[in-house]
Amino acid sequence: MVIHYDSVGFVLSAVFMLMVLIQWLFYGAFFLRLALYKKEIPKTDFSPEPVSVVISARNEYHNLKRFLPKILDQDYPDFEVVVVNDCSDDESTELLDDMARHNPKLKLVHLTQSLNFFQGKKFPLSMGIKSAKHDLLVLTDADCFPESNQWLRSITAAYHPGTEVLLAYGPYQKMKSLLNSLIRFDTLHIAIQYLSFALAGLPYMGVGRNLSYRKSLFLKNKGFTSHYKIASGDDDLFIHQVANKHNTRVLIQSSNRMLSVPKKTFSEWIRQKRRHLMTGKFYAFKIKMLLGAYNMCASLFYVLLVALFFVEPAFSYQDWFWLFPAVLVFVFALKTIPQWIIFAKIASKLGEKGLKWIIPVMDFFFVIFTPSLLLLNVFVRKPKWK
Repeated sequence: MVIHYDSVGFVLSAVFMLMVLIQWLFYGAFFLRLALYKKEIPKTDFSPEPVSVVISARNEYHNLKRFLPKILDQDYPDFEVVVVNDCSDDESTELLDDMARHNPKLKLVHLTQSLNFFQGKKFPLSMGIKSAKHDLLVLTDADCFPESNQWLRSITAAYHPGTEVLLAYGPYQKMKSLLNSLIRFDTLHIAIQYLSFALAGLPYMGVGRNLSYRKSLFLKNKGFTSHYKIASGDDDLFIHQVANKHNTRVLIQSSNRMLSVPKKTFSEWIRQKRRHLMTGKFYAFKIKMLLGAYNMCASLFYVLLVALFFVEPAFSYQDWFWLFPAVLVFVFALKTIPQWIIFAKIASKLGEKGLKWIIPVMDFFFVIFTPSLLLLNVFVRKPKWK
């Protein structure tokens, strides 16, 4: 079906150009900050503050066996690793007890099923934080491992007077598969948003696999009490609650990255994505409006691009029939090329290799995929944490 280019076509074209303009504003006002952000030179003369690393784990025997030694082997003068064994029914308990006997830095908190009345990590994580003996906390997950033994030193060196929250990047291991590319681009895209917003003075989330804040900040704000019954949100809702432009800093150095093991199947990944998307509705109005505008404009851009190809111009000039599609392609390039350049620059800064050539394709996929998951969450029972 062909639609003549009358008032309807004019309105569609105007809205299409507005979507491009709004996305340009996001690129310039937010994402360009991260693309141009200079990696901070690590301090060499700082006095290391004692640190408590907190990990919540349930049935993570294999990951704990592989990765916990890498955390315990950090080159740092004074730290402890608090592992909360959350009702595991595999061999985690025996493994952790054996490791603790040989490493005094490892501190264990064993929980039983009857203690955790709510689903999710918040209760076990709260127990781990309250059991930590140091004020400076670094949080990660059992399926994560640092790129180097300088991870803790690099993170703590970034604390300045007044700093209470550090947002670091947590990439996934690179593997040769379509699912891995999807996971890694999704992680990169989410990081582009929350790190850029933080640099603009609007921090709203972090990732629990590589996050640092002070125990005193956690206790002062009564921990996760305000959103305890929500299964997820230990990393975004809490940060959204306590972080601001004065007490929050962003880390992008390779030395403070924490790698994670990606999901192996699409069903596992979709389940994880659905759980993460559940918390967005609890963000402050300003953040919801900004993120909503960005995602809506990205979606409408492609919808209107396709719709306008079916518009037949109401002009007598024959050349217009090939010129109009060419104009659409030109406008598509005006939107896509700046995004490509900025995202590729950020991917390079964050050590994400092999993604920059597929950014336009991935962007189009997630414009369709993410709203579909949001709709699925509305009509299908919410996924539980483990």
